[in-house]
Amino acid sequence: MFEARLMNATILKKILDAVKDLLNEGTFDCSDSGIQLQAMDNSHVSLVSLTLRSDSFDKFRCDRNLSMGMNLGTMAKILKCANNDDTVTIKAQDNADTVTFMFESQNHEKVSDYEMKLMNLDQEHLGIPDTDYSCVVRMPSMEFARICRDLAQFSESMVICCPKEGIKLSASGDLGSANVKLAQTSNVDKEEEAVIIEMQEPVTLTFACRYLNAFTKATPLCNQVQLSMSADVPLVVEYRISDLGHIRYYLAPKIEEDES
Repeated sequence: MFEARLMNATILKKILDAVKDLLNEGTFDCSDSGIQLQAMDNSHVSLVSLTLRSDSFDKFRCDRNLSMGMNLGTMAKILKCANNDDTVTIKAQDNADTVTFMFESQNHEKVSDYEMKLMNLDQEHLGIPDTDYSCVVRMPSMEFARICRDLAQFSESMVICCPKEGIKLSASGDLGSANVKLAQTSNVDKEEEAVIIEMQEPVTLTFACRYLNAFTKATPLCNQVQLSMSADVPLVVEYRISDLGHIRYYLAPKIEEDES
């Protein structure tokens, strides 16, 4: 028997909004430590990794490890039926081919449940090696989303450069070019407005704008975003989900064709 309850449906809606544009379907691996989802996007360019810790749920029970393949479009439709302040309970039997979503209003006067067919998905877990990144940048997530949106108007690619004194994001195309420089904030009243750069060595990498813009769909989950970069390894874009876990997106840098 698997059962997980959250007192607020909003967080689950935001998590789904953050992944459903990249993934059509995914396998949720449930164990007594929590829920994990790891999947390549539809075009096999980026990787999405979601972790929700069991001790952060209001109720969590998982008698044995369970893998539930779900259509994320269907799951999004079901979650739209919940009010933001509804309590959400996800239930499944050990060998079931369905999962049930139960929504209960705050005054307990309305209870609705939706059953969804599970899918058998062939998905292998990719071992993500622990990497000491050359450069780790934390910045306001709204700022990052805006920069990605603005620069995507000039080019399909964005260059992220971390020299010694800050971070520079740039794009150039037929229309012209755009450059945004952010300096590390020396003193800031609110931690979520800070730009913090930890650098071992300078890094310059190029990424596809459309994936970065897809990643920023997770902006409502967290005030800050963390970018971890090293030469020749995928960029990690991480959003922490308050008290519940995190969502990480991995994107390989573009190899410049003109180098050959």
